[in-house]
Amino acid sequence: MTTTGTASQSHDVVNPATEEVVRTVELASLEQADAAIGRAAQAAPAWRAVSPADRAMLLRRFSDLVGEHQEELALLEVQNAGHTIGNARWEAGNVRDVLAYYAGAPERNFGRQIPVAGGIDVTFREPLGVVGVIVPWNFPMPIAGWGLAPALAAGNTVVLKPAELTPLTAVRLGELALEAGIPEGVFTVVPGKGSVVGERFVTHPDVRKVCFTGSTAVGRRIMRGAADQVKRVTLELGGKSANLVFADSDLELAAARAPYGVFDNAGQDCCARSRILVERSVFDTFMERFETAVRGVVVTDPRDETAEMGPLISAGQRDRVRSYVEDATEEVEVAFRGEAPDGPGFWYPATVVLPRSTNDRVWQEEVFGPVVAVMPFDDEADAVAKANDTAYGLSGSIWTRDIARGLRVARAVEAGNLSVNSHSSVRYSTPFGGFKQSGIGRELGPDALEAFTEVKNVFISTD
Repeated sequence: MTTTGTASQSHDVVNPATEEVVRTVELASLEQADAAIGRAAQAAPAWRAVSPADRAMLLRRFSDLVGEHQEELALLEVQNAGHTIGNARWEAGNVRDVLAYYAGAPERNFGRQIPVAGGIDVTFREPLGVVGVIVPWNFPMPIAGWGLAPALAAGNTVVLKPAELTPLTAVRLGELALEAGIPEGVFTVVPGKGSVVGERFVTHPDVRKVCFTGSTAVGRRIMRGAADQVKRVTLELGGKSANLVFADSDLELAAARAPYGVFDNAGQDCCARSRILVERSVFDTFMERFETAVRGVVVTDPRDETAEMGPLISAGQRDRVRSYVEDATEEVEVAFRGEAPDGPGFWYPATVVLPRSTNDRVWQEEVFGPVVAVMPFDDEADAVAKANDTAYGLSGSIWTRDIARGLRVARAVEAGNLSVNSHSSVRYSTPFGGFKQSGIGRELGPDALEAFTEVKNVFISTD
């Protein structure tokens, strides 16, 4: 990978709901990125030496401060990313909870004693060193927490690059970390371009691991670059998740909940159930109820307490989403649409389309907007085959009253996070990650801590 750009630049952060400039943020130069990585490398030995109990105490203090500033962080995210105030409060709360969860990890970062002949054999889980975390614009707060919390708990130092479009909450988290007593250099937020700061994480020899959430195309590029130094990576990439609705399900509930499985954050969600598969015998009934639910989604000023969907992040993203429906080279049938505000803001209505085949672009590619494609299936085998007919494998839902079927289909669908009779994908205490081109590694839960450590084996001879 070639790292470009040395001069410091600035970027105007724009409110997606109003198109007004919120703040101008300085973007780091290559030299500034190197300096931040250098400080993290210098801070690493001392942070590693902090006792597990003291490291846990600092993480709990950090968690408490995030909780005390939850409303401030939520309001900042509404401006920064166009998230609804309800979602933004949950996201700030998720950072608080993730930090609290991993505050329990330093004192439980267990090794093992392995019975061997001629001595004692023990293992230790050692920190990697400096970890570079690259955060996307769609969920800036929680995904920052998913990387920084387990990395710090395991004894690593962290340099975090927020997305250029949405740096404000990450910058504030960096300030709160210092206020909580996290030492200088242990957690540093460096706003900057991916071509400068992000690529430097990949090429800098002091960065021992890169955590990236974003597109599959960029994830491949990071993986190729990391190979030069055999650098560890965790990649959470794209998705094209399926929502399978069987005839024996609670059809009214499945239809009522379906919009919130795909239109949350205006569809800018890797876990969005953007392909709905409905058993053919109930397809028409489901679509009637689904139309009512879609038209009922409240799309308005994200500061409004009633808002259920806000705008897209940018004009460019709106154009990209529109291309799948309105400018498509292949004919796309729009079944129905919801409402969206007029005037300023990057708005796009919740849109339901009926693809002609599983080869259609809108069925295969990640739209990353409020567009969902719906298609019938004939039986369980057909449902699984259509669900798996994608390069991705991140999440998905299965609606059925038959629990045995729910488990059977969940085992057959090639995805990392499945829910039966819900659209849940993320809990801080359970692993999150994808199959196939949706990524490598797992975030959250107990699995994440191991991803930020190396196993060291020590044999002590007693002969």
